[in-house]
Amino acid sequence: MSAIQSIPPVAPPVPNVPPMKLSGLEPVTVGPDSLFVNIGERTNVTGSKAFARMILNGDFEAALAVARQQVENGAQIIDINMDEAMLDSQAAMVRFLNLIAGEPDIARVPIMIDSSKWSVIEAGLRCIQGKGIVNSISMKEGVDAFKQQAKLLKRYGAAAVVMAFDEQGQADTYERKITICERAYRLLVDEIGFPPEDIIFDPNIFAIATGIDEHNNYAVDFINATRWIKTNLPGAKVSGGVSNVSFSFRGNDPVREAIHTVFLYHAIQAGMDMGIVNAGMMGVYDDLEPVLRERVEDVVLNRQPVYKEGEEHLTPGERLIEVAETAKSGARDESKKYEWRALPIRARLSHALVHGNNEFITEDTEEMYQTILADNGRPLHVIEGPLMDGMNVVGDLFGQGKMFLPQVVKSARVMKQAVAHLIPYIEEEKLVEEKRTGIVAKPKGKIVIATVKGDVHDIGKNIVSVVLQCNNFEVVNMGVMVPCSEILARAKVENADMVGLSGLITPSLEEMAHVAREMQRDPHFRMLKIPLLIGGATTSRAHTAVKIAHNYDGPVVYVPDASRSVSVAQ
Repeated sequence: MSAIQSIPPVAPPVPNVPPMKLSGLEPVTVGPDSLFVNIGERTNVTGSKAFARMILNGDFEAALAVARQQVENGAQIIDINMDEAMLDSQAAMVRFLNLIAGEPDIARVPIMIDSSKWSVIEAGLRCIQGKGIVNSISMKEGVDAFKQQAKLLKRYGAAAVVMAFDEQGQADTYERKITICERAYRLLVDEIGFPPEDIIFDPNIFAIATGIDEHNNYAVDFINATRWIKTNLPGAKVSGGVSNVSFSFRGNDPVREAIHTVFLYHAIQAGMDMGIVNAGMMGVYDDLEPVLRERVEDVVLNRQPVYKEGEEHLTPGERLIEVAETAKSGARDESKKYEWRALPIRARLSHALVHGNNEFITEDTEEMYQTILADNGRPLHVIEGPLMDGMNVVGDLFGQGKMFLPQVVKSARVMKQAVAHLIPYIEEEKLVEEKRTGIVAKPKGKIVIATVKGDVHDIGKNIVSVVLQCNNFEVVNMGVMVPCSEILARAKVENADMVGLSGLITPSLEEMAHVAREMQRDPHFRMLKIPLLIGGATTSRAHTAVKIAHNYDGPVVYVPDASRSVSVAQ
């Protein structure tokens, strides 16, 4: 008996739940390996006065521009809400969604239909193409209504945001959050057969630092509930409206930005999959002013401050208020705004890239070029050295959850501008060398390179193209959103020596694996064993080895950044 008692019980198997698959014109996959998904919040009449004014005035063209800007700035899903008292919400939702359907640059991302009115939700579901998300359903009207709505969403094939809200009201404690979410999960999965991967729980993000003691643990409760959901409710996702957490500091954007940044840093580590965010109200975690960051973390994590000797023992909220006005006025201080201009040139370039600031990028790139030229360097050395060093910092911060996709997109645009300034010098250098030797250099090889289907990000790929061309490789750059069949067909027509795949967002990873499988099926690639190069912000050495390489017998090589592309290609 004692021997049996010493054997620990066998844990039940964890269900093998597939990832969530959403789509606009292009697919988006959200699974355990996905990075945080940004849901654009500006197409919401309740959250944006400017957007509400556009809709109320019937200026739908301007409203479309807001949606387009969100997608361009890195939103992978856009939340659309038309719940305004003076508006025919259903008519406005239908009109706006129909207009979006005619704009491929917007319609490529999935839509989140956000409304408290079921009639608006159903009208919206009839308009969207692909698979969207409904925000939201809950048990506040009772279990029967909840189950009926869930059954309809299942018929429409939509994913659902499920609020932590029952007949007693919104869940405001950790215990209530996990109890309601577990109850809803069991109803959805066990009784209705709703796909668990299509359940997105919103455990309620409430304002902190309100001065009311009962509110002090709101952020901690959300973070802990997120961790519990991800551990105990297989396949379920977690989302929330991030701007709610900083509501106490309305009017003080620097403090709100710091709160969002710190909150997301900890919530994402706990498993938060996605969030409704304003890309313009997120900072870089490591760049927050140290005192401000410490006091924000005391508030977000509801932790006891470390008091200096003689310091008044204020609450975390009171201590944050102490520095709030300084942070606000500091943001308006133009002299501090440009303090970074006193840094050495390499540090200035890195600062510009990390912060997505293009104000001085042309002149700083020129100064760096002249400095390198004085040491007998080449224009390419500016790209491979200081510019890539700066982008590597961006990549590290992104990987650590201290930067988010919209910020990376801004950084990449600054990098593109810097590289564009150097192109004429690179071309001139090539012509001078050919004139000096009288020899037109023979290409070292030919590579067909493309951003895979489903991804519109091409700046990193274009930088790789420039670096390879400068090192005498012939590059066929196919652009973005290129289907597998077109990549392989072009590689055969060009008799390419290599194929290069790039992507910034998580769904690109599966598309890269698909390309590898198709190369294995095609005798041309299988027999010649043409190398497949993999690169992009979401790729990694481990992912390439485990998820892509086994699909193809030829060489599959991970390229960490543009500066390594030449050595890999050679």
